[in-house]
Amino acid sequence: MLANRPIPFAAALLAVGFACLVTLPAGLAHAQQTPQRQLPPHDPAPADKGDATPPAAGPGAPQQNADKATPPGRRTAPVPKTPAEREKALSDLYAMLATADTEESAKAIAEGIERIWLSSGSATIDLLMERAAKAVAEKKLALGIKLLDHVVELAPDYAEAWNRRAYAHFLNEDVERAMGDLRRTLALDGHHFKALDGLSQILREIGQKKAALKALRELLEVHPFWPGAKQQLDELEREVEGQGI
Repeated sequence: MLANRPIPFAAALLAVGFACLVTLPAGLAHAQQTPQRQLPPHDPAPADKGDATPPAAGPGAPQQNADKATPPGRRTAPVPKTPAEREKALSDLYAMLATADTEESAKAIAEGIERIWLSSGSATIDLLMERAAKAVAEKKLALGIKLLDHVVELAPDYAEAWNRRAYAHFLNEDVERAMGDLRRTLALDGHHFKALDGLSQILREIGQKKAALKALRELLEVHPFWPGAKQQLDELEREVEGQGI
């Protein structure tokens, strides 16, 4: 059963650097309104696709001339081309992100990860993704979803395609399909922090608070400095207290 009140949220548009306000007219039964909070799924990574491999030193490592040193994740090399290189680069960066000791270093490492997310290794897939991003940015959701349908058919193991389609479904007010695509994203890449955040927020909005809490804890294990996550965790823990977490 759908709720009567709209659920407002702000979501960053795909492939552009500005935000728009979108209103989801209905949620599932027991959904709770949370004003002024960005709701999932997330738009694709904002980073440029040029560089992505891990920096030479991990976050927090001693550096000479620290005031002039490049933050971890900023020193970049060409995006990995082969699946094996991509997997290795992501594995290294995820390990660094999980142990980041400052917000700045975590942000830099996350940007490197997002660059890799945006590189499919196929010129055809990249072109379809760009066209889908443009369509969604222009609010041509049916076209964007159709293009992303082609992407997941051609590259079913490309996690970011599922994440982007989840975002498009969410803007199209199809929460169930959005959740399905987020779960598929996480099945392919369990460290996808934007998918974890998106899933946790949707679950919370539809009243599945224990599941939302689980996803949020997983998010903080992957990205300990994800914006707002610790506050949301505190709130959720209070909300489910006494319900047998």
